[in-house]
Amino acid sequence: MKKEKMDSKSYMSRREFLQYAGVSFAAASVFARPESSIAASAKVPVIDTHTHFYDPTRPQGVPWPPMIDPLYKPHLPEHFRTLTEKHGVIGTVVVEASGWIQDNQWILDLAKENPVIVGFIGNLELGKPEFAGHLERFSTNPIFRGLRLNGLVLTRNLGDRAFKDDLRRLSERQLTLDLVGDTQMLPAIGRLAELAPDLRIVIDHLPFRKLDGDVTEARRALTRIAGLPNVYAKISDVVRRVDGRIVEDAEFYRPGLDMLWELFGPDRAMFGSNWPVCERVAPYASVINVVTEYFSTKKQSEVEKFFSTNSQAAYQWKPRVPFEPSSPAGAERNSSTRSEPAT
Repeated sequence: MKKEKMDSKSYMSRREFLQYAGVSFAAASVFARPESSIAASAKVPVIDTHTHFYDPTRPQGVPWPPMIDPLYKPHLPEHFRTLTEKHGVIGTVVVEASGWIQDNQWILDLAKENPVIVGFIGNLELGKPEFAGHLERFSTNPIFRGLRLNGLVLTRNLGDRAFKDDLRRLSERQLTLDLVGDTQMLPAIGRLAELAPDLRIVIDHLPFRKLDGDVTEARRALTRIAGLPNVYAKISDVVRRVDGRIVEDAEFYRPGLDMLWELFGPDRAMFGSNWPVCERVAPYASVINVVTEYFSTKKQSEVEKFFSTNSQAAYQWKPRVPFEPSSPAGAERNSSTRSEPAT
Protein backbone atom coordinates (compact mmCIF):
# COMPACT_ATOMS: atom_id res chain seq x y z
CA MET A 1 0.00 0.00 0.00
CA LYS A 2 1.46 3.30 -1.04
CA LYS A 3 1.78 5.84 1.72
CA GLU A 4 0.48 9.36 1.30
CA LYS A 5 3.26 11.82 0.58
CA MET A 6 3.94 14.23 3.41
CA ASP A 7 3.43 17.83 2.32
CA SER A 8 4.90 20.93 3.87
CA LYS A 9 2.01 21.24 6.34
CA SER A 10 2.95 17.88 7.81
CA TYR A 11 6.19 19.28 9.18
CA MET A 12 6.24 20.93 12.56
CA SER A 13 6.82 24.63 12.70
CA ARG A 14 9.61 25.85 14.95
CA ARG A 15 7.00 26.85 17.54
CA GLU A 16 5.36 23.41 17.42
CA PHE A 17 8.71 21.63 17.69
CA LEU A 18 9.75 23.61 20.75
CA GLN A 19 6.37 22.85 22.32
CA TYR A 20 6.88 19.15 21.60
CA ALA A 21 10.35 19.25 23.12
CA GLY A 22 9.14 21.04 26.23
CA VAL A 23 11.21 24.13 25.47
CA SER A 24 9.83 27.47 26.57
CA PHE A 25 9.76 30.37 24.16
CA ALA A 26 11.50 32.49 26.79
CA ALA A 27 14.38 30.02 26.80
CA ALA A 28 14.43 29.98 23.02
CA SER A 29 14.80 33.74 22.92
CA VAL A 30 17.79 33.53 25.26
CA PHE A 31 19.32 30.91 22.98
CA ALA A 32 19.06 33.35 20.06
CA ARG A 33 21.45 35.85 21.63
CA PRO A 34 24.68 36.01 19.61
CA GLU A 35 26.81 35.99 22.77
CA SER A 36 25.20 32.77 24.06
CA SER A 37 26.64 29.38 23.23
CA ILE A 38 24.42 26.34 22.93
CA ALA A 39 25.78 24.81 26.10
CA ALA A 40 25.31 27.97 28.16
CA SER A 41 21.84 29.04 27.09
CA ALA A 42 18.46 27.55 26.30
CA LYS A 43 17.56 23.91 25.87
CA VAL A 44 18.08 22.51 22.40
CA PRO A 45 15.90 19.56 21.39
CA VAL A 46 18.13 16.85 19.92
CA ILE A 47 17.18 13.93 17.70
CA ASP A 48 20.06 11.49 17.52
CA THR A 49 19.68 10.00 14.04
CA HIS A 50 22.02 7.04 14.39
CA THR A 51 21.87 4.53 17.23
CA HIS A 52 21.90 0.75 17.50
CA PHE A 53 19.87 -1.21 20.07
CA TYR A 54 20.50 -4.89 20.71
CA ASP A 55 20.53 -7.47 23.51
CA PRO A 56 23.04 -10.34 23.50
CA THR A 57 21.16 -11.96 26.40
CA ARG A 58 18.19 -12.80 24.15
CA PRO A 59 17.70 -16.54 23.65
CA GLN A 60 18.64 -16.15 19.98
CA GLY A 61 21.63 -13.93 20.78
CA VAL A 62 22.85 -11.34 18.26
CA PRO A 63 24.83 -11.56 15.01
CA TRP A 64 27.04 -8.67 16.16
CA PRO A 65 29.13 -7.81 18.15
CA PRO A 66 31.16 -10.94 18.94
CA MET A 67 31.42 -12.10 22.54
CA ILE A 68 34.98 -10.81 22.90
CA ASP A 69 33.94 -7.26 22.00
CA PRO A 70 33.52 -4.76 24.89
CA LEU A 71 30.23 -3.75 23.25
CA TYR A 72 28.87 -7.28 23.78
CA LYS A 73 26.25 -6.33 26.38
CA PRO A 74 22.69 -5.01 26.24
CA HIS A 75 22.29 -1.57 24.69
CA LEU A 76 18.62 -0.70 25.05
CA PRO A 77 16.40 2.39 25.16
CA GLU A 78 16.57 2.67 28.94
CA HIS A 79 20.36 2.78 28.77
CA PHE A 80 20.21 5.39 26.01
CA ARG A 81 17.77 7.62 27.90
CA THR A 82 19.87 7.54 31.06
CA LEU A 83 22.97 8.42 29.06
CA THR A 84 21.51 11.19 26.92
CA GLU A 85 18.79 13.02 28.87
CA LYS A 86 21.32 15.46 30.32
CA HIS A 87 22.34 16.40 26.78
CA GLY A 88 18.83 17.38 25.70
CA VAL A 89 18.22 14.30 23.53
CA ILE A 90 14.48 13.78 23.07
CA GLY A 91 14.46 10.99 20.49
CA THR A 92 16.44 8.74 18.22
CA VAL A 93 16.33 7.09 14.83
CA VAL A 94 17.54 3.51 15.28
CA VAL A 95 19.52 2.01 12.39
CA GLU A 96 19.50 -1.78 12.07
CA ALA A 97 22.86 -3.35 11.28
CA SER A 98 21.68 -6.93 11.79
CA GLY A 99 20.85 -8.90 8.66
CA TRP A 100 18.37 -11.10 10.55
CA ILE A 101 14.88 -10.39 9.19
CA GLN A 102 13.18 -10.76 12.56
CA ASP A 103 15.44 -8.15 14.13
CA ASN A 104 13.42 -5.57 12.20
CA GLN A 105 10.34 -6.69 14.11
CA TRP A 106 12.32 -6.83 17.35
CA ILE A 107 13.12 -3.12 17.13
CA LEU A 108 9.55 -2.23 16.13
CA ASP A 109 8.29 -4.17 19.15
CA LEU A 110 10.83 -2.35 21.32
CA ALA A 111 9.54 0.96 20.02
CA LYS A 112 5.99 0.22 21.21
CA GLU A 113 7.01 0.80 24.83
CA ASN A 114 9.79 3.29 24.16
CA PRO A 115 8.63 6.57 22.58
CA VAL A 116 12.22 7.79 22.54
CA ILE A 117 12.42 5.78 19.29
CA VAL A 118 10.88 8.16 16.76
CA GLY A 119 12.04 6.26 13.69
CA PHE A 120 13.61 3.00 12.57
CA ILE A 121 15.80 2.31 9.54
CA GLY A 122 15.51 -1.40 8.84
CA ASN A 123 17.71 -3.91 7.09
CA LEU A 124 16.28 -5.92 4.19
CA GLU A 125 18.04 -7.42 1.18
CA LEU A 126 17.02 -5.60 -1.99
CA GLY A 127 16.70 -7.53 -5.22
CA LYS A 128 15.39 -10.71 -3.59
CA PRO A 129 11.97 -12.22 -4.44
CA GLU A 130 10.86 -11.91 -0.82
CA PHE A 131 11.80 -8.22 -0.53
CA ALA A 132 8.42 -6.79 -1.56
CA GLY A 133 6.58 -8.89 1.01
CA HIS A 134 8.94 -7.94 3.82
CA LEU A 135 8.72 -4.26 2.90
CA GLU A 136 4.92 -4.46 2.87
CA ARG A 137 4.92 -6.08 6.28
CA PHE A 138 7.27 -3.72 8.09
CA SER A 139 6.35 -0.45 6.42
CA THR A 140 2.77 -0.64 7.70
CA ASN A 141 4.28 0.44 11.01
CA PRO A 142 4.76 4.25 10.96
CA ILE A 143 7.98 3.93 12.97
CA PHE A 144 9.57 2.12 10.02
CA ARG A 145 11.12 4.94 8.00
CA GLY A 146 13.44 3.27 5.51
CA LEU A 147 16.38 0.94 4.96
CA ARG A 148 20.11 0.78 5.59
CA LEU A 149 22.31 -0.32 2.70
CA ASN A 150 26.05 -0.82 2.32
CA GLY A 151 27.40 1.47 -0.38
CA LEU A 152 29.39 -1.34 -2.02
CA VAL A 153 26.19 -3.37 -2.37
CA LEU A 154 24.60 -0.38 -4.10
CA THR A 155 27.57 -0.07 -6.46
CA ARG A 156 27.57 -3.76 -7.37
CA ASN A 157 23.84 -4.12 -7.91
CA LEU A 158 22.61 -0.87 -9.39
CA GLY A 159 22.45 -2.46 -12.83
CA ASP A 160 20.23 -5.30 -11.62
CA ARG A 161 16.58 -4.91 -12.61
CA ALA A 162 15.08 -6.46 -9.47
CA PHE A 163 17.37 -4.35 -7.29
CA LYS A 164 16.29 -1.17 -9.09
CA ASP A 165 12.63 -2.15 -8.82
CA ASP A 166 13.00 -2.51 -5.06
CA LEU A 167 14.65 0.90 -4.81
CA ARG A 168 11.64 2.34 -6.62
CA ARG A 169 9.38 0.59 -4.10
CA LEU A 170 11.14 2.47 -1.33
CA SER A 171 10.62 5.74 -3.15
CA GLU A 172 6.94 5.04 -3.82
CA ARG A 173 6.36 4.49 -0.11
CA GLN A 174 8.08 7.76 0.78
CA LEU A 175 10.79 5.89 2.68
CA THR A 176 14.46 6.80 3.06
CA LEU A 177 17.67 5.00 2.11
CA ASP A 178 20.63 5.24 4.50
CA LEU A 179 23.96 4.47 2.83
CA VAL A 180 27.01 3.28 4.76
CA GLY A 181 30.41 3.42 3.07
CA ASP A 182 33.01 5.89 1.86
CA THR A 183 33.93 7.76 -1.32
CA GLN A 184 33.69 4.60 -3.43
CA MET A 185 29.90 4.71 -3.28
CA LEU A 186 29.52 8.34 -4.36
CA PRO A 187 29.27 7.75 -8.15
CA ALA A 188 26.56 5.15 -7.53
CA ILE A 189 24.64 7.65 -5.40
CA GLY A 190 24.58 10.01 -8.38
CA ARG A 191 23.16 7.25 -10.61
CA LEU A 192 20.65 6.29 -7.92
CA ALA A 193 19.38 9.86 -7.69
CA GLU A 194 18.71 9.80 -11.44
CA LEU A 195 16.96 6.43 -11.20
CA ALA A 196 14.74 7.42 -8.25
CA PRO A 197 14.73 11.23 -8.07
CA ASP A 198 12.13 11.33 -5.30
CA LEU A 199 14.00 8.92 -3.02
CA ARG A 200 15.50 10.58 0.04
CA ILE A 201 19.11 9.45 0.50
CA VAL A 202 21.17 9.85 3.68
CA ILE A 203 24.96 9.48 3.58
CA ASP A 204 25.95 8.03 6.95
CA HIS A 205 29.05 8.65 9.05
CA LEU A 206 30.42 11.86 7.66
CA PRO A 207 33.09 13.16 7.64
CA PHE A 208 34.67 10.11 6.01
CA ARG A 209 37.75 8.90 7.89
CA LYS A 210 39.30 7.99 4.55
CA LEU A 211 39.64 11.70 3.80
CA ASP A 212 40.90 12.88 7.19
CA GLY A 213 43.28 15.78 6.75
CA ASP A 214 42.44 16.35 3.09
CA VAL A 215 39.57 18.82 2.97
CA THR A 216 40.28 19.69 -0.67
CA GLU A 217 39.85 16.08 -1.77
CA ALA A 218 36.77 15.67 0.43
CA ARG A 219 35.19 18.73 -1.17
CA ARG A 220 35.99 17.45 -4.65
CA ALA A 221 34.49 14.04 -3.87
CA LEU A 222 31.29 15.37 -2.32
CA THR A 223 30.48 18.49 -4.35
CA ARG A 224 28.39 16.83 -7.08
CA ILE A 225 26.49 14.62 -4.64
CA ALA A 226 25.82 17.54 -2.30
CA GLY A 227 24.15 19.34 -5.21
CA LEU A 228 21.41 16.71 -5.34
CA PRO A 229 18.43 18.11 -3.39
CA ASN A 230 17.30 14.78 -1.88
CA VAL A 231 20.71 13.82 -0.49
CA TYR A 232 21.32 14.47 3.23
CA ALA A 233 24.55 14.44 5.23
CA LYS A 234 24.54 12.57 8.52
CA ILE A 235 27.41 13.96 10.59
CA SER A 236 27.90 10.94 12.79
CA ASP A 237 31.62 10.18 12.82
CA VAL A 238 33.39 13.33 13.94
CA VAL A 239 35.53 12.57 16.98
CA ARG A 240 39.08 11.26 16.52
CA ARG A 241 41.96 10.18 18.73
CA VAL A 242 45.50 11.48 18.32
CA ASP A 243 48.27 9.58 20.06
CA GLY A 244 45.62 7.59 21.90
CA ARG A 245 43.86 10.66 23.32
CA ILE A 246 40.41 11.98 22.46
CA VAL A 247 40.56 15.35 20.68
CA GLU A 248 37.74 17.40 22.22
CA ASP A 249 38.57 20.82 20.78
CA ALA A 250 36.07 21.68 18.05
CA GLU A 251 38.69 23.78 16.27
CA PHE A 252 40.51 20.58 15.35
CA TYR A 253 37.47 19.50 13.31
CA ARG A 254 36.43 22.90 11.96
CA PRO A 255 37.91 22.62 8.43
CA GLY A 256 36.04 19.40 7.67
CA LEU A 257 32.81 20.49 9.34
CA ASP A 258 32.91 23.87 7.59
CA MET A 259 33.28 22.06 4.28
CA LEU A 260 30.26 19.81 4.95
CA TRP A 261 28.18 22.76 6.16
CA GLU A 262 29.06 24.75 3.05
CA LEU A 263 28.20 21.88 0.69
CA PHE A 264 24.99 20.60 2.29
CA GLY A 265 23.84 23.81 3.90
CA PRO A 266 21.63 24.27 6.96
CA ASP A 267 18.73 22.23 5.53
CA ARG A 268 20.39 18.88 4.75
CA ALA A 269 22.85 18.16 7.55
CA MET A 270 21.91 16.32 10.74
CA PHE A 271 23.40 14.98 13.95
CA GLY A 272 24.04 11.32 14.72
CA SER A 273 26.18 9.67 17.38
CA ASN A 274 26.52 6.08 16.14
CA TRP A 275 26.01 4.96 19.74
CA PRO A 276 27.22 2.60 21.11
CA VAL A 277 29.83 2.06 18.36
CA CYS A 278 31.13 5.59 18.99
CA GLU A 279 32.32 4.44 22.41
CA ARG A 280 35.20 2.64 20.73
CA VAL A 281 36.62 6.11 20.16
CA ALA A 282 34.95 8.40 22.70
CA PRO A 283 32.08 8.48 25.21
CA TYR A 284 28.74 9.94 24.18
CA ALA A 285 29.40 13.17 26.10
CA SER A 286 32.52 13.86 24.06
CA VAL A 287 30.74 13.09 20.78
CA ILE A 288 27.89 15.52 21.35
CA ASN A 289 30.02 18.17 23.06
CA VAL A 290 32.44 18.48 20.15
CA VAL A 291 29.61 19.02 17.68
CA THR A 292 27.78 21.34 20.07
CA GLU A 293 30.87 23.47 20.49
CA TYR A 294 31.23 23.78 16.73
CA PHE A 295 27.61 24.91 16.40
CA SER A 296 27.85 27.46 19.20
CA THR A 297 28.59 30.15 16.60
CA LYS A 298 25.68 29.27 14.31
CA LYS A 299 22.27 30.92 14.19
CA GLN A 300 19.58 29.49 16.45
CA SER A 301 17.45 28.42 13.51
CA GLU A 302 20.37 26.56 11.95
CA VAL A 303 21.18 24.77 15.19
CA GLU A 304 17.58 23.62 15.60
CA LYS A 305 17.59 22.30 12.04
CA PHE A 306 20.83 20.39 12.50
CA PHE A 307 19.92 18.82 15.83
CA SER A 308 16.26 18.12 15.13
CA THR A 309 14.08 19.28 12.27
CA ASN A 310 16.33 18.30 9.37
CA SER A 311 15.99 14.71 10.52
CA GLN A 312 12.24 15.07 10.30
CA ALA A 313 12.56 16.21 6.70
CA ALA A 314 14.89 13.32 5.88
CA TYR A 315 12.95 10.57 7.65
CA GLN A 316 9.46 12.07 8.01
CA TRP A 317 9.21 10.79 11.56
CA LYS A 318 6.38 12.12 13.68
CA PRO A 319 6.47 13.13 17.36
CA ARG A 320 5.34 10.58 19.89
CA VAL A 321 4.99 11.32 23.63
CA PRO A 322 6.30 14.80 24.57
CA PHE A 323 9.53 14.69 26.50
CA GLU A 324 11.40 17.50 28.22
CA PRO A 325 15.19 17.36 28.19
CA SER A 326 16.78 18.04 31.54
CA SER A 327 19.60 20.30 30.30
CA PRO A 328 21.06 21.86 27.17
CA ALA A 329 22.75 19.86 24.48
CA GLY A 330 26.36 19.40 25.39
CA ALA A 331 25.97 21.08 28.78
CA GLU A 332 28.25 18.61 30.49
CA ARG A 333 31.80 18.18 29.27
CA ASN A 334 33.63 14.89 29.70
CA SER A 335 37.38 15.22 29.32
CA SER A 336 38.04 11.50 29.54
CA THR A 337 41.08 10.24 27.70
CA ARG A 338 40.54 6.53 28.19
CA SER A 339 42.25 3.94 26.00
CA GLU A 340 40.37 2.73 22.94
CA PRO A 341 38.90 -0.75 23.54
CA ALA A 342 39.92 -3.69 21.41
CA THR A 343 37.54 -4.68 18.65
